[in-house]
Amino acid sequence: VQLVESGGGLVQAGDSLRLSCAASGDTNCISAMGWYRQAPGKERELVASITSAGKTNYADSVKGRFTISRDNANNTLYLQMNSLEPEDTAVYSCDAITRPFCGGPQDRYLAFWGQGTLVAVSS
Repeated sequence: VQLVESGGGLVQAGDSLRLSCAASGDTNCISAMGWYRQAPGKERELVASITSAGKTNYADSVKGRFTISRDNANNTLYLQMNSLEPEDTAVYSCDAITRPFCGGPQDRYLAFWGQGTLVAVSS
């Protein structure tokens, strides 16, 4: 599975951005997908995740401001980010989890990552 993010940029506090993550390859093997972010000097953290059934989970810091969604027909994951704050500045990466024994002999779930896209929010 290959993942390519887009949509990052420099915005002002209060602005909105929508990130996209296009998946290719064995996309039929993907179960859950998610968005992570890593700010300078900090550890990577989960921002939001979504299962193949559409169940979502959010970090407390983004609840009510960010919305994760996926378009399974077009193999694309989205993150709508509203009311952005300077604390949201980070490199955002998407990940995809593939099921065991799908697309290969692996007997466990595998995680794939995109290269990341930078979101910078000025005050």
